[in-house]
Amino acid sequence: MSEQVELSSPPFDSVSSVRFSPTNPDHLLVSAWDTTVRLYDVASNEQKAKFDHRAAVLACCFSDAAHAYSGGLDTCIRELDLSTEKATVLGQHDNAISCMSHSQELNVTMTGSWDQTVRFWDPRASSPEQSTHKQPERVYHIDVIKNTLVVAMASRLFNIYDIRNMGQISQQRESSLKFMTRSMACMIDGQGYAMGSAEGRIAVEYFDPSPEVQAKKYAFKCHRVTSDGVDHVWPVNVLAFHPTLNTFASAGSDGSVSIWDHVSKKRLRQYPKYDAPIPSLAFNCDGTRLAVGVSYMWDDGEHGAKTAERPAVYVRKVGDEVKPRQLAS
Repeated sequence: MSEQVELSSPPFDSVSSVRFSPTNPDHLLVSAWDTTVRLYDVASNEQKAKFDHRAAVLACCFSDAAHAYSGGLDTCIRELDLSTEKATVLGQHDNAISCMSHSQELNVTMTGSWDQTVRFWDPRASSPEQSTHKQPERVYHIDVIKNTLVVAMASRLFNIYDIRNMGQISQQRESSLKFMTRSMACMIDGQGYAMGSAEGRIAVEYFDPSPEVQAKKYAFKCHRVTSDGVDHVWPVNVLAFHPTLNTFASAGSDGSVSIWDHVSKKRLRQYPKYDAPIPSLAFNCDGTRLAVGVSYMWDDGEHGAKTAERPAVYVRKVGDEVKPRQLAS
């Protein structure tokens, strides 16, 4: 595999989410506004399965090597059988499903929605919808690490839960960034999370509420360019932590991808720019590849859509540039 390959037969409309299999480093799911979820084998660069939906798909995730989930504007959550290409509707929200995540600990899939709820699903149960958890605002992003669930919402609100006890909220927080939350991801070591805003900043936060741990949190500017004396500031659309090294990647509407070591507070690498915004990226399970969805995101309205490049998904080999400084050879 060369340093980067472009996947053949990409979606026809904007990419919403790219997610790798938890166990197969070559299997990648791509959901899109063209109402599809596609499964690719990135090693052979072929589309293995395609699932058509009734409306734009905003979120997808694997549960295991053979099954995945999807949700979007038609409000339904579907279980996708990747070998038979059969989709089963498990239930639905009252508004669009904006995000989803699978807990290996509980073997349940969690969905977040603009209906201000987070719901838990288990297709093995006679009633797949296990529980509903009302939130104070529309849910934009969720991520789970071990037994900790982070819910990022409109109005810059965050709820943090222990998924073994969803009856009570562990912590409620307000974003330390001034502008709307555009991205969020949990650290692989379970210590905290990073979030990105619509105004080119990333904040690094920690779960432990003790003053000494909270003193470690910080925020920094990124995805900004100064040209001809003018500052151009771009939204940070997506964050993804490396599965073993705990460094993370960020991508924005400027078309750039950066790798960060949040412990040493250093940028490790910025890859060559893509020619369109990046709505989603993901590392594979063994941390050897990074998938990058590239597509128009309506930052410039209808005018920009007329000149937008067609969507693309790139898969990049990663090496020492994603290692923390002390581990890099």
